[in-house]
Amino acid sequence: MVTMQDVADRAGVSLTTVSFVVNGTKRVAPATRTRVEDAMADLGYRRNVLARALASRRSHIVALVFPALQHRLGSTALSIVTAAASAATERGFNVVLWPVDDVAQLDDYLSGGLVDGVLLMEVTADDPRVALLAGREVPFGLIGRTEDPTGLSYVDMDFAGMVAAGLDHLTDLGHRRVALFLGEPGGPSGPAWSGYGPVVRTEQAYLAEAARRGLDPLVVRAGQDPRSGRQAATALAAHHPDVTAVLVLNEAALSGFVNGLVAAGRSVPDDVSVLALATSAADLATSDPAVSAVVAPGAELGARSVQDLVDRLADPAAAPTHDLLPGTLRLVGSTADAR
Repeated sequence: MVTMQDVADRAGVSLTTVSFVVNGTKRVAPATRTRVEDAMADLGYRRNVLARALASRRSHIVALVFPALQHRLGSTALSIVTAAASAATERGFNVVLWPVDDVAQLDDYLSGGLVDGVLLMEVTADDPRVALLAGREVPFGLIGRTEDPTGLSYVDMDFAGMVAAGLDHLTDLGHRRVALFLGEPGGPSGPAWSGYGPVVRTEQAYLAEAARRGLDPLVVRAGQDPRSGRQAATALAAHHPDVTAVLVLNEAALSGFVNGLVAAGRSVPDDVSVLALATSAADLATSDPAVSAVVAPGAELGARSVQDLVDRLADPAAAPTHDLLPGTLRLVGSTADAR
C-alpha cells in the first residue's frame, strides 16, 4: 500500500508538507501542491477519509445549505455549487449540498456532526439560520449577506454596482424610462423570505440610482418561472407603453418575459431594450432573442466562499472576510438606442 512517505519521497518534499496537502490543514505553495498531487497520481495514492478524519478530528466536509423550496437551483446557483466543490477538492475537502428549508431541519442536519463548516446560500436580511449556527458555534460563511453583517464572513455579488453598470449602459443609449423586473421567492414559506438579499439590495440601488439620475422609477414583480415572466411582460406592455428599457433580476422568468414582450407586439431591442442582472453566461441565449446581461460572478463566488471558510477553519482567529464581487457586462444584442 502506498503511504504518505512514499508520496513525500517521490515529490521531494517533507512528510509534513504531504500531510498539509492531504488534510488541507495549512496553505501550501501552488507549485509544491502540484508536485505532491502529481506524485499521488503517479503512485496511485488514495486518501483514507476515515483515517484522516480520526487523525485531524475533522470530517473535511463543508455543507452548502440551499433552501430548495423557496428558490430554484438555476444556472447561477449551479455555477456557485460547482465552483465551490472544485475549490474544496483543491483544499482537500468535500462539499455536500443540503436542500434545507427551515431552521428546525437545519438543526437536525447539524446534530449529526458530519461537517466541519457550513456555507449559507440565498441569505435574507434577518436570516434565522445565522443565529442557529452562531449558537451552535459551527464555523460558517455566507454566500450573500444579512442586513447587518458585522462580525460575519461573507462573499456576495455587488448588486449596487451591477445596477449602476446596467443603468449607465441604458442611459448612454438614450433611455429615460427604465423599469426594474424583480423575481419573488416562491414556495409555501415565501413570506419568510421577503428580505431576500439580492432582491432587496437591487431594488434599493435601483431606486437610489433612479433618483440620482432624475429617472422615473417603475418596479415590476413576478414569480420565478417563464409563465409569470410572460404575464409580467404582457401587463408592462399594456399599462406602461412609455417604458423603453428593462433591467431584469429574475433569471428563471427571463425567457418568458422576453417572449411576452414580443407577443405583445414590442420588438426587442427596437421597442424595448432588455438587460439582465446577475444571470449566468449560460443563460444569455435561452431567450429569443438572446439577452444581454451584467453576468454574475458565480464561479468566483463559489470558489472564494470555500477558500475563505477553509482558511478560517485552519485559523479560527482570522478576521471575518467581506468580499463584494462585480459583474461583467456582456452584450449580445438585446439593447439598442432608444427611439
